[in-house]
Amino acid sequence: MRVLFMGTPEFSLPALDYLLNHHEVVGVFTQPDRKKGRGKKLSPPPVKAFVTDRGIPVHQPETLGEEGILETIRGLEPEVIVVIAYGNLLPRQILKAAPLGAINVHASLLPALRGASPIQTAIVRGFEETGVTTMQMNEGLDTGDILLKETVAIPPAMNAGDLHDLLKEKSALVLQKTLEGIGEIQPVPQEEGLASYAPLITRDMARIDFNQPATAVVNRIRGYYPWPVAHTTVAGERLKILEGECLVAGEPGEPGRVTRVSKAGIEVACQENVLLIKRLQLPSGRPMAVSEFIQGHHTIRENMKLGE
Repeated sequence: MRVLFMGTPEFSLPALDYLLNHHEVVGVFTQPDRKKGRGKKLSPPPVKAFVTDRGIPVHQPETLGEEGILETIRGLEPEVIVVIAYGNLLPRQILKAAPLGAINVHASLLPALRGASPIQTAIVRGFEETGVTTMQMNEGLDTGDILLKETVAIPPAMNAGDLHDLLKEKSALVLQKTLEGIGEIQPVPQEEGLASYAPLITRDMARIDFNQPATAVVNRIRGYYPWPVAHTTVAGERLKILEGECLVAGEPGEPGRVTRVSKAGIEVACQENVLLIKRLQLPSGRPMAVSEFIQGHHTIRENMKLGE
């Protein structure tokens, strides 16, 4: 099948790899090169780097509304457009530029968690399962008719990085099943009353609020790892919390107050129960377990208050 692929991040690569090995990829659309790192060096997106030297035309417009884009896509004569984490909405004319339309692969069980951050948000909100959905795209934001769904469990200790890696592999399998069944799969409209949204994540969203239950704080730590990383402050210094656990406590004490420091972890009172910090990182330091941290640092002591 002649496929036009649209995608940008590393999450897209297993699906793209499947297409390259089983279909004819006639072109790739991805985001423009961006400046990254401390040196602000111009770097290609992962999808572009993945297809370099494969002889596949790569297009990087800022928007799909630019002059000549529609004609370029029609000239590639795709039978279907596959979109996965591309970063731009597709205009109506492009959605109709291939006979089989455009199929999107989305990392949630639609209509739940439409939008930019379904993986992180599923964990932050305490979901016990999520999955991958393929849909026939329309002009809305993840509102197209559903083709296939695959569900995965979210274990209590899983973080967003682990879930990302699980779902990116699952995405390739669901896409394969979708393309193999195209024309036979009956699209199902989404139930709008069940829709929810996953917002674009900012660094400020990862700031810990100890006036929440410890379970909610732990979910925030899991959901914002490895980026932007949950954080608080200690003595005016930023403290990243990389791993935590909820401890049941009858009366945990004042939210944010450190109640115990040991090799097992740093216990911090929350609105309900206690957060046990197990791994952390100071601004000038490296990630480390609390058992190692307390041997060389005395930054955190019992009865101190975090977040001030």
